[in-house]
Amino acid sequence: QVQLVESGGGLVQVGGSLRLSCAVSGFTFSSYAMGWFRQAPGKEREFVATITRSGGSTSYADSVKGRFTISRDNAKNTVYLQLNNLKPEDTAIYYCAAGLLGSSVSKRYDYWGQGTQVTVSS
Repeated sequence: QVQLVESGGGLVQVGGSLRLSCAVSGFTFSSYAMGWFRQAPGKEREFVATITRSGGSTSYADSVKGRFTISRDNAKNTVYLQLNNLKPEDTAIYYCAAGLLGSSVSKRYDYWGQGTQVTVSS
């Protein structure tokens, strides 16, 4: 049974930091690229970051570049998203996803988690 379980979300003040985790089971983690997406109230889901199977290459949305860092630990079947210098516009539900090819396009991902809420207060 495929499972992606996000954790680490919460309420944080502007300029604060959070570290999101996504623990994976039910498929060969190291065979999949991983991505993070987010969805704010009333908005469409948007790409945040992606990382290749080996972790050797990453890509970010312009809105988070320089503030967020994606990483993975294939020994722990876990992907992370470090969120620094948070802004109110970062408030959203954050989802992790797994796909055979890394992409900024959500349709290219096969498996999704349930999401974790990040709220940035001013």
